[in-house]
Amino acid sequence: MKNFGPFDAYADALKAACPLILSKPNATVGYLQDLNPELAARTATEYCAWLYYTPEHKYEMSMLTDLAKLDDLVANKKTCLLPTFVSDPRYERGEIKYIFALHNHPFGSRLSPVDLRFIEQQASIHDWEINLKNSKVRLSIIAFFSNSKDPAAPNCDGFHQYIPATRELMTWSRIDGYWERTDYGIVSWLNDKTYRLNKI
Repeated sequence: MKNFGPFDAYADALKAACPLILSKPNATVGYLQDLNPELAARTATEYCAWLYYTPEHKYEMSMLTDLAKLDDLVANKKTCLLPTFVSDPRYERGEIKYIFALHNHPFGSRLSPVDLRFIEQQASIHDWEINLKNSKVRLSIIAFFSNSKDPAAPNCDGFHQYIPATRELMTWSRIDGYWERTDYGIVSWLNDKTYRLNKI
């Protein structure tokens, strides 16, 4: 798909990106877990993209990719390989500001240690905090999820978020038309693959 946007606010971009990504084939397979868990695991697909900020003070989403790691089938997991940089011929590389690494979680699960490590690696390349026109925003990774049992109409029920600058892990859930935030704590790494959550 072509670049998605532009949007004046990142909240508007997220609201639009969530249903778009979840509408892709097999982007949500929670409805299959009880019926056929093997089929759910085999067909689940992650899609990912960057939400970025342009010199025009707009937010845009890059092209979606569903390129997975070669060992996903063997390890019975799902990933999406997101390139480090966006290719947008309108701008020089340094003119684009990276805001959110977006993807879906087909089973609705929380962010994995792999997700957290990925965005921390990206934070060593991109700015941890971006100065925008009238505010600031911190680089983070987001995973959209749906609790819908209807594969033809997946709802955007919320997203999980991790912010490397503060190491906060949270979930935003859409309830009765409003967004509610659940804080899980501050991530403290025990080793490369395991972390502990410290209460805020």
